[in-house]
Amino acid sequence: MSNLRVTVYTPESPLRRPAKLVRDMWQDFQGARELAWRLFLRDVRAKYRASVLGYMWVFIPPLVASLPFVFLNAQGVVKIGDTPIPYAAYAIIGTTIWQAFADALNAPLRAVFNAKYMLARVNIPREAILMSALGQVGLGILVRLVLLIAVFIWFRILPPSTAILFPLGILSLMMIGAFFGLLVTPIGLLYGDVQMALPMFATFLMLLTPVVYPMPQSGIAAAIARYNPLTPLVVTTRDWLTTGETTHALSFIGVSLGAAALLVVVWVVFRVATPHLVARLGN
Repeated sequence: MSNLRVTVYTPESPLRRPAKLVRDMWQDFQGARELAWRLFLRDVRAKYRASVLGYMWVFIPPLVASLPFVFLNAQGVVKIGDTPIPYAAYAIIGTTIWQAFADALNAPLRAVFNAKYMLARVNIPREAILMSALGQVGLGILVRLVLLIAVFIWFRILPPSTAILFPLGILSLMMIGAFFGLLVTPIGLLYGDVQMALPMFATFLMLLTPVVYPMPQSGIAAAIARYNPLTPLVVTTRDWLTTGETTHALSFIGVSLGAAALLVVVWVVFRVATPHLVARLGN
């Protein structure tokens, strides 16, 4: 295969030659596309082949996350407050948007962990593993568009013109999710607790973000939501899709640009640290 290479490891850190490091990263990123596509097809087929429900599992997480709140709000057990659209639609749309972040958060560590023995034996561009994993995240988002369309039809919601910006919001959530996911991947390769804790962390973080409830106006919850970097991404993406408002536009731009910059930085960390970790795990 053209992506197979022979590498000689030296004590010198790649960070001592940043120009060469950036050039090698870009070349590997470009050269990894074909391999990433093959890995993507293999993993998608393997993931759903032995499943009875198949692609229905793509819809289940946002529904499981939102429907309890819909039920509790309808029964008066939890008072959510006023929402610009029917609350059931509000919650389902919010959790569907949130799932883009949650999937991107879990994807890097899970993909690299599953491929660690292959990485220890064959020198392939590590970017191919990440691109395949994020491709699966993107596929899940595309499939969930069916759920969003069904919600809009059922509740007779007419999307505003700003709905065309919806993919930009999803991309920003994927970037910040991938940033956190890549950040913990080196540690997660050494300690399995990280991989088991990530889904719980994502659930806890969802409760601190206005995903299934409107933006709080006062109290501790309002302060947490205000300084939560995920708040402008979730709120703006949902508003673009439902009401056309852009009240958090500046915060959205700032967080998105910051996430993109940090993603590049953590990519460098991942590239430098992973070979040593994989070699240690392969022994």
